[in-house]
Amino acid sequence: MRNPLAIVAAAGLLATAALSGCAKASHGGDASGDGPTEITMWTHSAGNPGELAVYKKIIGDFNASQGKYKIVQQNFPQGSYNDAITAAAAARNLPCLLDMDGPIMPNWAWAGYLQPLELPKTLTDSLLPTAVGTYKGTVYSAGYWDAALSIFARKSVLEKNGIRIPTVDKPWTVEEFEAAAGKLKQSGYATPLDLGAADKGEWWSYAYSPMLQSSGGDEIDRSTMKTAEGALNGPDAQKFFGWFQKAFKNGWANSNGPVGNQNFIDDKVALSYTGVWNAQDALEKVGSDLLILPPVDFGKGAKIGGGSWQWGISAGCTGAKAEGAREYLKFSFQDKYLTDFADSQVVIPATAGAAAASKYFSEQGSLHQFAVLSQKFALARPATPGYPVISTSFEKAAKDIMNGADVKATLDAAVKAIDSDIKSNNGYGN
Repeated sequence: MRNPLAIVAAAGLLATAALSGCAKASHGGDASGDGPTEITMWTHSAGNPGELAVYKKIIGDFNASQGKYKIVQQNFPQGSYNDAITAAAAARNLPCLLDMDGPIMPNWAWAGYLQPLELPKTLTDSLLPTAVGTYKGTVYSAGYWDAALSIFARKSVLEKNGIRIPTVDKPWTVEEFEAAAGKLKQSGYATPLDLGAADKGEWWSYAYSPMLQSSGGDEIDRSTMKTAEGALNGPDAQKFFGWFQKAFKNGWANSNGPVGNQNFIDDKVALSYTGVWNAQDALEKVGSDLLILPPVDFGKGAKIGGGSWQWGISAGCTGAKAEGAREYLKFSFQDKYLTDFADSQVVIPATAGAAAASKYFSEQGSLHQFAVLSQKFALARPATPGYPVISTSFEKAAKDIMNGADVKATLDAAVKAIDSDIKSNNGYGN
């Protein structure tokens, strides 16, 4: 399965289009004479036959189940999807149904692209919290799945080096993590830890901001969403980024590729901080020696990133089309479809019922541990329209610190960039 993370920078372009007066969508599909009302649905799934097969099944079943509405699917490659949304928004021609990466949703809702989802509360309450997109107390999006991060290890390697195997109830402390990295380096691993630092874009916020939160910091003060001051550059943040810099300086980790989990598969690293999307390959190559470990507790509780691709309804979708869009979404969230999607893509089903039926994520499944990690440790990224700038500022700061920049000065600069963006957008309504 491909890495499910998307680059969110394009959301800023969407906001610009909205502020230019092109926010409201008005298309969504056409009624075909006296036949069913056609409702257009856009996905980012072109090139992913597994996803498309599941959507084809859901749409076919829905269209066959009633004669009032007809879902018409259009697919775009993930790399060009945001550009297609931007162009459609400018032309006031957004579809009724559209998917989006979870962190983008607040920007789209603020820009006027989306309407409240208004699915039954019993449905959204049944989903993993990180599979539901909420902005200012209102649900705007919901998804079929979530991803989760873990530390991959070989049981034999940890036991050989006398390293405690952490559990969900007792993760490694940062002191244990450092000691483990040191022992593994002494045992012959030139770089014992792959943190994924060769990756770029949204990975940085998704992967490392939970570590920051585990230390007591954050990307922004979430109580107001008006400033990053104190959260991203306070004592707890400085302490975490001091550790982050040390991990590279001491040679426990490096920023060399390849992106993904290949260094762990090849036993070039002993510990790999990676996602569920790499788990099946690791299982096939490492077998029963594979350990799927919880994240490190940096002092304030272990945490990992959450938030998946989710579905929303455009603001210009009205009348019968809006009713049909909601009917389709309600239909699509049946456990059987969520299980199909999860097992096709090897991602965590968003409901307990779907997980229980999954060949991977049920209690007997080989990847059940990821469902446990998601439920216990996953956190959503900040639900603010300013998130695209937060994410890119965080990435720049973390990379600079990794490469030896002064921690405090670098974090202060990131705070300045984030706060300047918030101020220039009148606080994004906060």
